[in-house]
Amino acid sequence: MTNFTPDFSQYNSLLGLFYEAAQGQVGWEKPLGILREVFSANFVTLILKKPSKPKKNSEELGLMIVVGEGMDEEDAVQYRPYIYHLTPFSGREPDRIFTVTDLMSEKDWRESDYRIHWCAQNDVFHIMSVDITVSEGEKLRFRITRPESAEDFSKEDRDFCELILPHLRRALNINNEIIHNQSLRNLYSQAISRLSIATLIIDRQSNILEQNLFARHILESGDGFKVVAGRLEAYYPSDNKALKMLIKEAFGRKDKQIHSSLPLAMSVSRPSGEVNLGLVIEMIPRFDISDHNNNSYAAVYIRDSAGTSQTSSDIAKKLFGLTPAETALSLQLANGLSLEEAAASLGIRRNTARAHLRSIFSKTGIKRQSDLVRIFLNSVAALAQQEEESEPVEE
Repeated sequence: MTNFTPDFSQYNSLLGLFYEAAQGQVGWEKPLGILREVFSANFVTLILKKPSKPKKNSEELGLMIVVGEGMDEEDAVQYRPYIYHLTPFSGREPDRIFTVTDLMSEKDWRESDYRIHWCAQNDVFHIMSVDITVSEGEKLRFRITRPESAEDFSKEDRDFCELILPHLRRALNINNEIIHNQSLRNLYSQAISRLSIATLIIDRQSNILEQNLFARHILESGDGFKVVAGRLEAYYPSDNKALKMLIKEAFGRKDKQIHSSLPLAMSVSRPSGEVNLGLVIEMIPRFDISDHNNNSYAAVYIRDSAGTSQTSSDIAKKLFGLTPAETALSLQLANGLSLEEAAASLGIRRNTARAHLRSIFSKTGIKRQSDLVRIFLNSVAALAQQEEESEPVEE
């Protein structure tokens, strides 16, 4: 029999760490480290992603979290190969705990290529394992191991593993959902940035809590807005007074639970003399059980009408069937240049630009330059940010 004696405080601490790890408050190595102590294991491994099958010259590494003898905490998260296609543990019934003795005799295990070439190299002999089913049918592999010098896993070991398994599964599902939501949030934030919309999250004191890249550029320029002691302020005192009143009204609506479809907006003057910046503010809905007004936040959207388009030339070519030269001219026109200015910017003759424009009109079915600008600005091309190098423009 093993010296397996987990007490209530240890069990309670373990469950707390599961859910803290799920929310990113601690690393997964923390609860796995406690499990290693509880089961007197030399390694506890959580395989989050199995590697891809080897291709010609490369292999995508698997992602696993390992805690074990001689390992520092910073070594816990590892990207490494894992010969999952050779392991005798693959293809087992999910969410069912099993050990080596459930699968084969000791003789077969000792002669197993997987034990000889993988486990023996890491002083692993006794293994307790389970493939945990999480969202969308994905399976995460959970392994607890001991050296040959230790005792095999007992019934008490398996019973305790059965006890914690539902909590581990829930925590992993929560973690997946949080990561998924964060990915969506980043995607939406990138889309807004590509549309040249600055986004900030502020509290009722105008403290800036979050900002996207475009917002950072506007604030750093000081052309219309500035940051004072971490708070959002307009450059001119009259505009700043109006901004404070607008923010106060937005939070006041929230405090009084006034629901209105009318947006709170204002125009902000710029020292550069460029066209004014437009600002819209709206409250962020909160669904907390304790929804205190002091914890309310607002989103501030700022649009620079004079800003240049970030449209991807490659996407624009595919959408409208234009040549590289025609696409380059269209993008210059969409950025507000006249035909003469666009030709000079591209280093082409005015007559060449006119010929490109006639071809663009023919391909898109439009007849006016203003319509061309409109369809480019309203197309989905702006959602694909320019990343590739610009192609040379032909004469």
